[in-house]
Order: sequence, then structure tokens, then C-alpha cells
Amino acid sequence: MTASETATPRTTVEYIRYRVPEERSAEFLAAYTRAAVPLAASPYCVDYELARCEADPASFVLRITWTSTEDHLQGFRTSDLFPPFLAEIRPYVEDIEEMRDYKVTPVRGTGSAVPTLYAWAGGEKAFARLTEAFYAKVVEDDLLAPLFAGLAPEHAEHVALWLAEVFGGPETYSATQGGHSHMVAKHFGRGITEPQRRRWVNLVQDAADEAGLPTDAEFRSAFLAYVEWGTRLAVHFSGPDAQPPAEQPVPKWGWGAAPPYQG
Repeated sequence: MTASETATPRTTVEYIRYRVPEERSAEFLAAYTRAAVPLAASPYCVDYELARCEADPASFVLRITWTSTEDHLQGFRTSDLFPPFLAEIRPYVEDIEEMRDYKVTPVRGTGSAVPTLYAWAGGEKAFARLTEAFYAKVVEDDLLAPLFAGLAPEHAEHVALWLAEVFGGPETYSATQGGHSHMVAKHFGRGITEPQRRRWVNLVQDAADEAGLPTDAEFRSAFLAYVEWGTRLAVHFSGPDAQPPAEQPVPKWGWGAAPPYQG
């Protein structure tokens, strides 16, 4: 399955609020540590977190993100993983004050405490240096040069804007060029091969070194994750049977997460 065929998540967030007396809190935490094993093994569980109130230590909130309400109620709760999960938490069922599923709204985002990949890389100038170095290599490469024959003078600049927006920078590409579908359309009919894709990946990493992008493991792993995702998507949409995707915004890449798209 390609990213273009991945359905947009219909995530549901379950909140369970507990009031557990302090003398039982250590046992409660130990029980949930054990219960987390079958919970994490469920294909319907996206993530989970148990938090404890600082001002009121007897108050706990468990947050579980499910792939959907149906997957939670009819998937996990009817699976073989539910009985061992329930066995661990059963002694604390009477301590539950609230247990509800919530639908995620569009009001979401990240704060400034964690820098974007765009800011960490060095901003606009860093991505301009990256694409300038990269396309200087491309036009001299025997495998990639045919793909970029007749390259428009502004191509490197547009790709710099694209990458900047992908990694958390200004939405200039969207405002001046279009969204994800616009970029995807540039690959239709090009018949990109796997050796060409791999060469692209290698050259952009060389260009990142030459452009002075950060070399820490966290940044480079996130950077390479997007390059791998993007180039594989390009190969898919350059094939003879590729269909244009639905209108979608430019993907936003963070420190290790890939945004799914619906074709």
C-alpha cells in the first residue's frame, strides 16, 4: 500500500479519569504498566498516556488514541488482547469518574517549545543552499540529468519553498504554487526508476552536507525519512497507471512522523 492509498485517520481519543487513593497509587501504576503491554500490541491503538494531577495526586487521567470509535469498541474490546488488559485494571473500575470517547477536531498543533525542522535547519537560506547544491549535482549526473532536461531556472527556488513548507516553514509554496497535488502532478508520466530514486536520495544527502544542514542524528533521520517518503511517492505517481490524488495541502513533517494521505 502506498501513501496515496492510505486512508485519512478517523482517530478517536478516549479519556478515562480515575480517583485512586494515594495508598493504592503505586499498585495502580504497576497495574497499568502491565496493562500497557496488550494495549500497545493492539493494531487499533495509536498511542496512550497516563497522567497524574500535581495538585491532586489521587486524580489520574488516561488518554488513549484509537484509530476509530468502531475499532475501539468492536475491534479492541472483542480481541484476544482485551481480557489480559481488563484483568489488570479491573480492580480500579470502581475508581473511574469518567470514561468517554472524543472525536478529534481540526484545532490542533504544536507549540514553540520544540523547534520546527525548518528552524533547526537554519530557515529559508538553508533550504536555498540545499536546492542550489542539489541541482548543481543533478545536471551533471548521468542517471538523473535526463529527468531534469530543460529545467526551468526557477525550479530549484520552488523546490526550496516546498521543502521549507514541508519542514514547518512559511506556507509560501501553497500561496504561490499550489498544494500537494500540484507537486505530485509534476511527476506524471516521467517513469522514474528505482535506481534514479536512490540516486536522488544519495545526492540530496550529499547536498545537505555541502549546504551545511545540521548533522545531528535527530534532524538527519527526520530529513531522510521525508526524502524516502517523498521519492517513493514520486515513483508511484510517475508510473503509467497513476491517478491524480485528491486535493491535499502540503504535508507537514515533524520529528519522526509521516502524514498519511488519501488518494
